[in-house]
Amino acid sequence: MSARRTKISHDDCPIREVLSRIGDKWSILIVAVLRDGSMRFNELRRSVDAISQRMLTLTLRGLERDGLVTRTVTPTTPPRVDYGLTRLGCSLLDPIMALADWAESNRSAIRASRQRFDETDHLAASASRTPRTPIRGLRGA
Repeated sequence: MSARRTKISHDDCPIREVLSRIGDKWSILIVAVLRDGSMRFNELRRSVDAISQRMLTLTLRGLERDGLVTRTVTPTTPPRVDYGLTRLGCSLLDPIMALADWAESNRSAIRASRQRFDETDHLAASASRTPRTPIRGLRGA
């Protein structure tokens, strides 16, 4: 007797739901930067290289909506706004840092593999009698 696998629909998949938040370009970096404590908006912007003001705002709103970041406004002139990790956000640090450690440990192996693949793929393409047809929309094709 074989075990049946349960089919999970796209909308009900908890992995997809969570990865849609933390799998974007900026969320993990922002959570990692906030691991040492709360920061003001401009401090965050300086700490996350190449993020625009608009993208930082949108990402912080999404993280706040999902309960990972808290936004605290102090009524001063001008108002002071600080962002920090919630308890839920802090619980994300261990998996994020494990992924960061894995990425650092395997970075050179991945680069070497990519180079081997690209060289092999290039050799296979040039050895083929039929030239590869570029995909429309890529590199001006």
